[in-house]
Amino acid sequence: MCLVYFANKTGTQMQFVPYRGAAPVMQDLLAGQIDLSCPEAGQTLPQFRTGGIKAFAVLTGKRWFAAPDVPTIDEAGVPGVHFPFWHGLWAPRAHEGRDRQAQGRGGRQPRRCERAQAPDRARSRDCAGELQAPDALAAYHKAELEKWWPIIKSANVKQP
Repeated sequence: MCLVYFANKTGTQMQFVPYRGAAPVMQDLLAGQIDLSCPEAGQTLPQFRTGGIKAFAVLTGKRWFAAPDVPTIDEAGVPGVHFPFWHGLWAPRAHEGRDRQAQGRGGRQPRRCERAQAPDRARSRDCAGELQAPDALAAYHKAELEKWWPIIKSANVKQP
């Protein structure tokens, strides 16, 4: 969807190659089998840092702290093509009271995700994200659906 959005905004023609996940995309990108990809930034960081791939821009309105020398898409000359990746923690409505309880533990929210094990804390900083209250996440999710649904329909994207 990222490249569909980019192509629509820039008037670029591309041949799209469907993949089943980020790993095969990265493998083909590194091997030179494809020219361009739009993976989640955290998935590209090791290859970017070793020089295996080149980052042209981050598709957000501000630079990414983990790669501050990479320009934003606005700075790269394609303003407004923002495609931020986000993750949500979802639970059945029956658990609605639990999210408020977990969110309020200790009177504070953690500010970083902690995917890495204790000895590898430096890597965990690369996946940093902000936690939002459930109401803010719901509002953001609704806004994303309103933004992307017309793009999905106009590109005639179908679920396999």
